[in-house]
Amino acid sequence: MSSTLSSSAAALPVSSGHGEAAPRPALARAGTPLLGTVRVPGDKSVSHRAIIFGTLAVGETLISGLLEGEDVLNTARACAALGAQVERLGPGAWRVQGVGVGGLRAPSAPLDFGNSGTGARLMMGMVAGNPITATFDGDASLRRRPMRRILDPLARMGVEVVSAAEGGRLPLTLRGPRDLVPIAYESPVASAQIKSAVLLAGLGAPGETSVTEQEASRDHTERMLTHFGAEVRVVPHGAHGRTVTVVGRPELKPAPVQVPADPSSAAFPLVAALVVPGSEVVIEGVMTNPLRTGLLSTLKEMGAEIEYLDERTEGGESVADLRVRASRLTGVDVPAERAPSMIDEYPILAVAAAFAEGTTRMRGLSELRVKESDRLAAVAAGLAQAGVRHRIEGDDLIVEGRGAVEGGGTVTTHMDHRIAMSFLVMGLASLNPMKIDDISFVATSFPSFVPLMAGLGADIAEVS
Repeated sequence: MSSTLSSSAAALPVSSGHGEAAPRPALARAGTPLLGTVRVPGDKSVSHRAIIFGTLAVGETLISGLLEGEDVLNTARACAALGAQVERLGPGAWRVQGVGVGGLRAPSAPLDFGNSGTGARLMMGMVAGNPITATFDGDASLRRRPMRRILDPLARMGVEVVSAAEGGRLPLTLRGPRDLVPIAYESPVASAQIKSAVLLAGLGAPGETSVTEQEASRDHTERMLTHFGAEVRVVPHGAHGRTVTVVGRPELKPAPVQVPADPSSAAFPLVAALVVPGSEVVIEGVMTNPLRTGLLSTLKEMGAEIEYLDERTEGGESVADLRVRASRLTGVDVPAERAPSMIDEYPILAVAAAFAEGTTRMRGLSELRVKESDRLAAVAAGLAQAGVRHRIEGDDLIVEGRGAVEGGGTVTTHMDHRIAMSFLVMGLASLNPMKIDDISFVATSFPSFVPLMAGLGADIAEVS
């Protein structure tokens, strides 16, 4: 049975209520080897963009494999509030009837993005190209996250920040101009969210809008712009960077999107299989876009036995099945330039490093301080709870692995899904169980995490 989201009525719950619900502690303990074949949910980055570009196209876009976590559902609700028809046809199957570039209508209520920085930041750029006023809001965690890095380039393009919380944070209200100004923007950090917001805004401006990065961030926006018929140029910049240019005011054409399995979600069963003795797991259909495989490269350098099976292309993205076997890991030095390709995977990499022999140094992690939580501090605190020797030097995290982890602590997740899943994975192989204070936020990106892991043999359960 299908359900349609519109600005007047949403068939799905309007809010997850994470900020108000009672915490749900959970515990993970060591048990049997992890064995089996699984497919993790669709990629979150691609899922957000599929809904957004379906809204900006003229006509009907069909999406398969969409991640139905709270973050993406909030993006779907926001696009419906801006005039698109967003309809769920079945598990992972969605239809979006778009309104075209410049065709958004003003929402009648604030757009609530829950915990999703990606949804909020990308849709600020999307709204910027329309002469409408919209208010952006989210939960307590999202309200703490910086938005100035998005607002600054949008203001240069003529967008008015009508109101904002202290420091340019949510809740904030934007008003798009009648004539947006194209810009050539040099991003101060390698951030796909900054780049995407500016390029999405650029769709509503005459002429060409470009973004230059010193280090190339994930390129899903560029790929999807091309997939929907926009004119895009990508040229190298310096040793590791790129300049991406989009020609404004195109008529985007509907295009089917098949969402590959999320490598950031695959990281959790993958690392679990590496550190739980005797494990062998196959993870199907994982995106292997080279700008998203920093974790796989790092784990292989550490000695991980990871095999690519049936490499192929789906929906414009490279994918493969990954066979992972329990492995003896050794510490490595992770260069700072690798950070953009694995920025969401550092918490679970720190867990792998704790089980490795020797020192792992993860360099250049300043971006972790402005994620769902201060992830650098949260990871360090979690390692301390598990009895793992570590230290922070500037923006580097150094983990002293001893091949085994004592465990036994309780980790504060700070409303961060990746912190929660990372330390539950740690508990599957530590000498003593690991407890987290709240598992509820896992639903933002990986609602099937606990049953999927249980199907492999993991012992994870909610506790009082």
